[in-house]
Amino acid sequence: MPADLAVIGLGQLGLPLAQAAVAAGIPTLGYRTGPERGSLTPAELRRMLASGFRPGTSPAELGRVRTAVICVPVPMGADGAPDLTQVEEAARVLAARLRPHTTVILESPVHPGTTEEFLRPLLEEGSGLRAGRDFHLAYSPARVDPGNRDFGPANIPKVIGGVTPACTESAAAFYGRLTDKVVRARGPREAETVQLLETNYRHVNIALVNEMAVLCHDLGVDLWDVIRCAETKPFGFQAFRPGPGVGGHALAQDLSGQAPHSLRMVELAQRVNHRMPQYIVQRAATLLNEHGKSARGARVLLLGVTYKPDIADQQGTPAEEIARRLLQLGAHVSYHDPYVPAWSVLDRPVPRADCLYEATADADLTILLQHHRTYDLQGLSVKAQLLLDTRGATPTGAAHRL
Repeated sequence: MPADLAVIGLGQLGLPLAQAAVAAGIPTLGYRTGPERGSLTPAELRRMLASGFRPGTSPAELGRVRTAVICVPVPMGADGAPDLTQVEEAARVLAARLRPHTTVILESPVHPGTTEEFLRPLLEEGSGLRAGRDFHLAYSPARVDPGNRDFGPANIPKVIGGVTPACTESAAAFYGRLTDKVVRARGPREAETVQLLETNYRHVNIALVNEMAVLCHDLGVDLWDVIRCAETKPFGFQAFRPGPGVGGHALAQDLSGQAPHSLRMVELAQRVNHRMPQYIVQRAATLLNEHGKSARGARVLLLGVTYKPDIADQQGTPAEEIARRLLQLGAHVSYHDPYVPAWSVLDRPVPRADCLYEATADADLTILLQHHRTYDLQGLSVKAQLLLDTRGATPTGAAHRL
């Protein structure tokens, strides 16, 4: 059966979309563009294959679909601007096979204006077709929360902004098959800016609570109790929680050099969040010193090295910088994570603890970086010589908390 949909990029963004489309009965081609981070268990892959999913590597297959959604990663370049290399590669491959009446949607996180000023010319020049006349072109911000069991594609509203009203309606008709609610933006720039606002909202609020964590530690105040009380306010407050850093595929964007005015608050939030791994290492060194030990030669066990709990994704995880800084101080670093069978830092493999309780008892300091459900924190806090909890997950008094 020919595919109706091509999902270009099967990483963090594309894989959930492909799964949702298959679940909705849409024959789907998954076009992988590189070694992306999304992964399927053998059982999940078998179910998808049985339901109309087909992995594809031949560009010719892209010319037989009615809808193509570009979901490739957009990392930050050395200049701090989004690196659109993979978007460009996907666009050129698609443009060479693009047929009239196809709907093309970009979901990758990009700066406002990218769909019209960057993607549109590539598609038009490569295909000889005109967006809005010969094919439909739109942007929809990806709203993906890996590991969230309450919200998925079916009940997360999709925002759509097309280069023409007809483009918006064509994209809305596609997403209407996947989700309960479609929200129409005025155009692609507005839809792109929705993604910018949502991402920066998260980063700014995490930066605020990270600064509060440092302040509360200095004041001897229990921040976790402060948050517990504050979140009882039924209006004007949403609880965010501190941590060792901010990971994930959605990077904060301050538009430096890309717009007349940069987002200064976002720029400051980035600096705050980027300092958290260094702060965690400073706290670790201080704890060791207070107990008569030096960071040099200390055995430090890191618990949870993924960027979110209960998933295997390590994209942007602060654990890597924390481990690197500890190694540079001369500490002997090991780790445990039920989702990460092997891990390297500074191109060197980090020893993995096979027996968690023995490793915790043996370590001079254990640092909880990610709270996976499988961790018995009450038991681990009893075994640990020193436990630094960066997630506020341990019982009060059972560990040193961020």
